[in-house]
Amino acid sequence: MAVLQIATQPFADQRPGTSGLRKKVKVFQQPHYLENFVQSIFSAIPDRAGQTLILGGDGRFYNREAIQTILRMAAANGWGKVIVGRGGLFSTPAVSTVIRARSAHGGIILSASHNAGGPDHDFGIKYNTANGGPAPEKITDTIWAASKTIQGYQTLDSADVDIDQDGEFLLGDMRVEICDPVAEYVELMARIFDFDALRQLLQGPFRMRFDALHAITGPYAHEIFEKRLGAPAGTVVNGVPLTDFGGGHPDPNLVYARPLADHLFAEDASDFGAASDGDGDRNMILGRQFFVTPSDSLAVLAAHATAIPAYRQGLKGVARSMPTSQAADVVAEALGIAHYETPTGWKFFGNLLDAGKITFCGEESFGTGSDHIREKDGLWAVLAWLSVIAHTGQSVAEIVTRHWQRFGRHYYTRHDYEALPAETGEQIMQSITAQLPVLPGQTLAGRDIIMADDFTYTDPIDSSVSTHQGLRLLFADGARLIFRLSGTGTEGATLRIYHEYLEQDAQRQQQDPQRALSDLIRLGRDLTRMESLTGRKTPTVIT
Repeated sequence: MAVLQIATQPFADQRPGTSGLRKKVKVFQQPHYLENFVQSIFSAIPDRAGQTLILGGDGRFYNREAIQTILRMAAANGWGKVIVGRGGLFSTPAVSTVIRARSAHGGIILSASHNAGGPDHDFGIKYNTANGGPAPEKITDTIWAASKTIQGYQTLDSADVDIDQDGEFLLGDMRVEICDPVAEYVELMARIFDFDALRQLLQGPFRMRFDALHAITGPYAHEIFEKRLGAPAGTVVNGVPLTDFGGGHPDPNLVYARPLADHLFAEDASDFGAASDGDGDRNMILGRQFFVTPSDSLAVLAAHATAIPAYRQGLKGVARSMPTSQAADVVAEALGIAHYETPTGWKFFGNLLDAGKITFCGEESFGTGSDHIREKDGLWAVLAWLSVIAHTGQSVAEIVTRHWQRFGRHYYTRHDYEALPAETGEQIMQSITAQLPVLPGQTLAGRDIIMADDFTYTDPIDSSVSTHQGLRLLFADGARLIFRLSGTGTEGATLRIYHEYLEQDAQRQQQDPQRALSDLIRLGRDLTRMESLTGRKTPTVIT
């Protein structure tokens, strides 16, 4: 098999974000486009010779073709071994698990996370480092620099390899192992959680439903809930990964996982419901007629962590992304442990986890995790919730309501305005930024503003500084209003507005969040001039 050096030219749009490179499938299908970015990744890893790489994705359209391209290029670029999930499949948490378990040098994950899949939708690729977490900025910056100067890439002149049968073989001088994508992850879960207690819960009258949204967690959920824990067949729905996710949107929220939400709010509802996203790192938690916000979920799990065997000794600390509600901070203070506020992006948690500063962490965008890997982990969060239910003997609604009574309720909602013209999104953010210096001291929506800023984060571990992480208005009564322009989509921009208020009075903790936060919602809409600038009267998604 000959190594080929293929001449190419740079593409101008290959700067990776916090979640790697995400574009439409048709963009990745351009001649040399995928190859350029893969070669840029490999060029950013000069010590790759003889090392082990983990490779897999969420099964979306173009996953299998990309696997073949990357294998040929890995062989030509001197990797010693590539471990591929059977069928080219691996959830993002499973890749992190296998990187850490096999002492691999890194991993390539093929996914656009919660974005839609199919020939007319999205594809993505990102690199995870030896700790199992997303590449830090110093590596993504190196990838970006390489992509701007690339003149050619290396590949192997070989036929496609069989990725559907377990086993090992040589591709050129490189070993390729095709493995069960589920096994090592499931074994890790069995070490963290008390599977005997969960088996007793799920084999009793308790009923749950897990919606895999035809994405990657289906095989993992079937193995864990139905096979290992003995839940009835049919507990997992939409459990077969499809290249287009069945035409749905693999985002576990009340809009895109509507059938699951409808079931949990129906007369014959299950006791517990959960969903995960395209690559398996996000989660949504529901009880009977009850939705758990991701912010509350992190706080509740932190408060009940010792119900889980792996965390019996307590937590070292907790961290949350800045837009996530302050509910976890209140729990941490009650427990006497440290708490941290970081920018959005799991890599910021990675430094804290590697330094042993925290045990649990989470983002309001339906991501929760712990120090067991270096990615957020949807199924871990579901198992953690089941553990709390088994330990307390309480329903989801009872657990959360009692939590509010003890710690206060952080009323919280996020309004997403998706697919805005990019220039409009920038105009809105610049307009609010211009107002920041004059807002402190003003009274808006009946609340006194004590601080208005553009969040800047100095990493306590490596002292790196991250700027422009979101616009914040902090009020004297503890309420917050936050604005962020998201870059996780591939079309237009998404403006997210976050509203938060702490209610300590137990008699006032059962209101609808949209009503309880109505004054902040109006203020956010007014400050953005959303309707006049975009014509939008309502958000695309409310969570």
